Amino acid sequence: MPLMRLSRRALLAATTAAVTIPTATAAHSAEGRRQTGFENLAANAYAQLSGDRVGIVTNPTGVTRDVRHIVDVMHADDRVNLIAVFGPEHGFRGTAQAGGSEGRYDDPATGLPVYDTYLKSGQPLADIFTASGVDTIVFDIQDVGARFYTYIWTLYDCMEAARLAGKRFVVLDRPNPVTGRSAQGPVLHKEFATFVGREPVSQAHGMTVAELALLFNGEFLTAPVPLETVRMTGWRRSDFYDASGLPWVPPSPNMPTPDTALVYSGTCLFEGTNLSEGRGTTRPFELLGAEGIDGRWAASANDLGLTGVHFREAYFAPTFSKFQGRTIGGVQIHVHDRAAYDPVRTGIGLLVTAKKVWSGFGWRPDNWIDKLTGSTRVRTMIDAGAGTDDVVAGWQRELAAFRRMRREYLLYK
Repeated sequence: MPLMRLSRRALLAATTAAVTIPTATAAHSAEGRRQTGFENLAANAYAQLSGDRVGIVTNPTGVTRDVRHIVDVMHADDRVNLIAVFGPEHGFRGTAQAGGSEGRYDDPATGLPVYDTYLKSGQPLADIFTASGVDTIVFDIQDVGARFYTYIWTLYDCMEAARLAGKRFVVLDRPNPVTGRSAQGPVLHKEFATFVGREPVSQAHGMTVAELALLFNGEFLTAPVPLETVRMTGWRRSDFYDASGLPWVPPSPNMPTPDTALVYSGTCLFEGTNLSEGRGTTRPFELLGAEGIDGRWAASANDLGLTGVHFREAYFAPTFSKFQGRTIGGVQIHVHDRAAYDPVRTGIGLLVTAKKVWSGFGWRPDNWIDKLTGSTRVRTMIDAGAGTDDVVAGWQRELAAFRRMRREYLLYK
């Protein structure tokens, strides 16, 4: 599978060439079998990595269709000189909860050194890449399509650090599990940049990790890194994750199913409130609630008439995080039409109605909601009594500009 080597000047031309309609033979093959970037890399006998000392940024989602980890596969293959692994938040093997990592250790299965990238960026991360002795850094992690899911910013930080260290960077693409149909939601304002959003990207970006890498290289990095992408074949922008035929491996402990990913870009906003976002339950981000909430919230949310979704009055007791061990009331989200469902509008509607029906509603004291939404707009509008439509209308101009920019970097139809 051909890769793309990109400079900033050549980026738009190379990206345009990358979306050329495939030949009839290739199109037929793609329809018969969808393949990830790693599958296409392996099918090409790892030729793109030949002669290089390779390090890989990955986590438990870096698996084959028969759920072997790609690190184990590559380590056992003499055609690849894999010498290092770099673990993100939650760790390479995924043992750490949110806000944690696994540290520096030698992987028991392969003996490879595992370096911790979590909360590291710039020159300190570049120094880790240099110390590892790699020539090329490969990235293969399953994203979930939301700006505040930190793996895309691990990608961003690793690309910038690779540039500083003089390393080549290769991204192996995987599906956006909630489709790549369109970008939705507010766009981050730069003054609110954190590890849950480094650059002006919309809340639901509708891109794959390879497309994001092209966007980062073309628009946001200080200078472009020598970047290559290995595309998927057979993936269409309208595809949900189940169309891929791939096994779902939770990208993080509270992302257990593709259904979680479907709602996450909207309901993760409840991390910025005093309500539970469902951590510590079997349905994180689908169950929301707090002490003192009753059936009025589900009724009010259903009255909004949001497309593709119903809300059920629910009671649950989280085993950890907010309200640990206490029975609380709230709602469960039931998406009945994925194609019509808008997760960001739904998240805003739930915030608006929660504040309306529950007198105990409050934002986190650190205004974390502003980091999640990318500005003060959502919080201040809801506090002022704005309805769902008014809040959503407030970001449309910025979203339209992001959509225009995003369009230049899309690789798939």
